[in-house]
Amino acid sequence: MLHAAITAVGHFLPEDRLTNADLEQMVDTNDEWIRSRTGIRERRILRDEDKATSFMATEAAREVLRKRGIGAEEIDVIIVATVTPDMFFPATACLVQAQIGATNAWGFDLSAACSGFLFALSTGARFIESGRYDKVLVIGADKMSSIVDYTDRNTCVLFGDGAGAVLLEADVAGNGILDTVLHTDGSNWDMLCMKGGGSLNPSSHETLDKRLHYLHQEGRAVFKFAVEGMAGVAGTIMERNGLSGEDVHYLIPHQANQRIIDATARRMGITMEKVTLNIERYGNTTAATIPLCLYDWEGDFRRGDNLVLAAFGGGFTWGAAYVKWAYDGSTMAVPAEQEEVLVAAE
Repeated sequence: MLHAAITAVGHFLPEDRLTNADLEQMVDTNDEWIRSRTGIRERRILRDEDKATSFMATEAAREVLRKRGIGAEEIDVIIVATVTPDMFFPATACLVQAQIGATNAWGFDLSAACSGFLFALSTGARFIESGRYDKVLVIGADKMSSIVDYTDRNTCVLFGDGAGAVLLEADVAGNGILDTVLHTDGSNWDMLCMKGGGSLNPSSHETLDKRLHYLHQEGRAVFKFAVEGMAGVAGTIMERNGLSGEDVHYLIPHQANQRIIDATARRMGITMEKVTLNIERYGNTTAATIPLCLYDWEGDFRRGDNLVLAAFGGGFTWGAAYVKWAYDGSTMAVPAEQEEVLVAAE
């Protein structure tokens, strides 16, 4: 059976760090308060005013191409998951396509907040499984500092900037993205949103004065929904695929809050040694958190490892994916026997 496998992972993180000590000088907060409630010590910030989400996405994409050893002309489709596009249009994917020179690719943006990478991964997998496309580039990237209100201590401590990218290719050896469970419930949209700038509240002096162009979050309510959603869907995908806690090699969770991640691991019946964590260093990079975790831990993964990816985001959106890893370490190449199988299948 044809599956879409991750065959390369790339990333980009800005050099500038915004630490909890820095935030203490900006709002009424302190390091202990932030760490005890979120697990975050610092986050990366893209301070260059002339660089936006497409810059980070492009750098992550270029690393994927280098590590996989292919040219951009081989890419068929580019999907960029983001809630901070460079502009309403053209899509950020168009900018990435031009900047990497993917002359044979088409692409689009996908907006599902913190679940965006999972939604894009599932979409990209369908393209590969159709047999029509050979190489799909899936990117999660957000410049959250562009929509964070740094006078609001409840939200500004949470978010950072970054990008992660993966390459999807066909696998007929039983590895790849084996299952996804995705959900949307828009009935509580106003608990986590940005109200200004769209067709409902077009940009104006009034929307600026009301600070509608910043992210708005009702923290306690979102936390409750996130715990139930992310932990629940991770459990669901395990049940659907007959996985026990012992069968799961790694949980790759969205990095929103340490306590949400802890609750998800408990629901799955796995120890924290099996959980990938980088929230302490990067904060919540929205669509980039899961691919950044894949990048940080790829050297530990082995071919055939069972990974569960899980996320919850504004919308509300939430979901999980069951992935059987396709290569050993971080060599970023399809194993020789896999190439032989694909050639034979053609």
